[in-house]
Amino acid sequence: MRVGIGYDVHRFNGPPAPPAGGARAGKRPLKLGGVTIPFRRGLSGHSDADVLLHAVADALLGAIGAPDLGEQFPSSDPRYRNADSRTFVQAATAAVRREGWAIGNVDATVIADAPRLVGHKAGMRRAISRLLKIRPSQVSVKAKTTEGFAPGRAGIAAQAVVLLKRARGSKL
Repeated sequence: MRVGIGYDVHRFNGPPAPPAGGARAGKRPLKLGGVTIPFRRGLSGHSDADVLLHAVADALLGAIGAPDLGEQFPSSDPRYRNADSRTFVQAATAAVRREGWAIGNVDATVIADAPRLVGHKAGMRRAISRLLKIRPSQVSVKAKTTEGFAPGRAGIAAQAVVLLKRARGSKL
C-alpha cells in the first residue's frame, strides 16, 4: 500500500461582486472538486484554481513518488493558463495506473469560511469518483471553516489523502 497527501490554497480573485449581481462579467467562476459553485467570487490561479482537485492530484502523485503538480504543470507554462484542473487529476490517475497501483480511497477536506458547501459536497464526491473511475463510496469530501484563521475569508484551502493498493494482475 502507498499513501499520498496533497494540499493547495488559492486566494479569491478581486473584490466581492454585489450579492444581487452574482459573479461579475469576466471573473472566473468558483470551481471545487470539478463542480461549479454559485458564489460571488472565484479563485485566483494560473489554471482554473480548483484547490480540491489540485490537492487530490498532488496526493496521487505523492503516493507514487512522482514530481508534484507545480513541477509537472508549472504556472510558467502558458499551456496551463486557465486549464481545467480535471486534466491534472486525469494525468495523475494515469500515472498511478501505469505504476501498477489502484486507488483504494480518497479523503479530502475543503477549508473555507465562505461559501457554505454543505449542499455541494455530494456533487463534488460524485465528480471526483467519476474522474478517478472509482465508486463514490471510495471518496469522502468534508468542509470545515477556519474560525477566522488563515485563509479565512481571503481564500480557500484543501487537503487530500489517498490510499493506493496494488492493482489486480500487477506484476510489480
